[in-house]
Amino acid sequence: MKLKLTFLTILAAVASLFSPAVFAQQKLLANQSDVSFTFKQMGVPVDGKFTKFDAQITFDASKLATSKVAFTVDIASATLGDKATDAELPKAPWFNTAKFPQATFASNSIKSLGGGKFEVMGKLSIKGVSQDVTVPVVMTQAGAVTTAAGTFAIKRLIFKIGENEWADTSMVADPVQVKFKIALSGVGKL
Repeated sequence: MKLKLTFLTILAAVASLFSPAVFAQQKLLANQSDVSFTFKQMGVPVDGKFTKFDAQITFDASKLATSKVAFTVDIASATLGDKATDAELPKAPWFNTAKFPQATFASNSIKSLGGGKFEVMGKLSIKGVSQDVTVPVVMTQAGAVTTAAGTFAIKRLIFKIGENEWADTSMVADPVQVKFKIALSGVGKL
């Protein structure tokens, strides 16, 4: 009887490895997500967005030490909504997309602040420059969709965005606010 019980216990453990909960993949729902940015040009706020991005996320609110976030933005997808200005963004003084086609963020730790609020620490890399950043994130759930949203600031000159004559911060301010709303499927209960 004991051998039979041990065999059933092992069988149940193996079966749990193949359960949908373990293999549920967390996927980006791109059509419900957006990544935008705001900067000031001659004191006037200018809004832009990225239309192509991807995320690889392994998130478990009860296992933050093993949770990971990797985010990639196709920099050439940046738009300010004006054809002439959009044609300048891929050029070397701005994003230099021929040499640096992507911006990336890779988490190295996630901290819970309670109430669905988290701090995600990691490396942001843009235009060949990497910097440690802390990204505040508020997570909410509605049915099968989990939304991670937040805003953080970067300094564009650290990342060499707007070089040469565009480094003058009286024309284009140094701070840039990055705002995101990332919709995901497959995330367990927060």
